[in-house]
Amino acid sequence: MIVEHAIDYIDYLMSYVDFTETYFLLTIACVVFNPTWWNITARMEYKTKFMTKMCGSKENGCYLLAFLIFSLGILRDWLFSEALNRQPIFNEFDRFEVEILSYILYGVGGILVLGAYLKLGITGTYLGDYFGILMKERVTGFPFNVMNNPMYNGSVMLFIAHALSYKSFAGIVLSFVVYVVYKFALVFEESFTNHIYSTAAAKKNKSK
Repeated sequence: MIVEHAIDYIDYLMSYVDFTETYFLLTIACVVFNPTWWNITARMEYKTKFMTKMCGSKENGCYLLAFLIFSLGILRDWLFSEALNRQPIFNEFDRFEVEILSYILYGVGGILVLGAYLKLGITGTYLGDYFGILMKERVTGFPFNVMNNPMYNGSVMLFIAHALSYKSFAGIVLSFVVYVVYKFALVFEESFTNHIYSTAAAKKNKSK
C-alpha cells in the first residue's frame, strides 16, 4: 500500500513536468555541455597550451576561457528561466513558507558563490591552474571552511531558489540535473587538479 501511494505521488509530481518542452530539453543539454566542454578545453590547454599560444600569455588565455565559461553560464541561466516560464505551475509551492525558503536559498547561495569567487579570483575560479597559474596555498577561509566546493553548491541553491520562486516542480527536476552533472564534473576536476599540483611540486623538488 505504501509503495502504491509512493508511485501515485511520483506520477502526480511528474504530471507537472513537460519533458518534451523545447526549452526544458535545451536547458538539460546546456547544463551537460558546459562543464563537459570546459573540462575538455582546460585539459587540452594543459597538454598543448593552445589558448596560451593563441592569446599570447597564460593570463590572457585564462581570461578568454573565463569569458567563454561566463557567457555559457548566462545562456544556461536564460534557458532555465525560459523553461520555467513554459512549465505548469505547481500549486503546492504557492505557499508563504516556500516563498521564504526561496529567499533564504537566494541569500545563502549568493553568499557562497560570491564568497568563493572573492577568495579565488578570476584565475582561481576559471581553471587558471590548467594554464600554470597555480595558487600559492590551499584556500581555507570562508566559505571554504564551511564546505567543499561552495561555488557549485551555491549555484545549485540558486537554481532551486529560482524554481521555488517560479512555483515550478520542473525547475526542481532541472536543479537536480544540475546537481548530478556538477558532481560528475567534480570527479574529473578534482582528480586532475590534484595531478597538476602534485606534478608541479615534483618538478619543483627535482629542480632543487
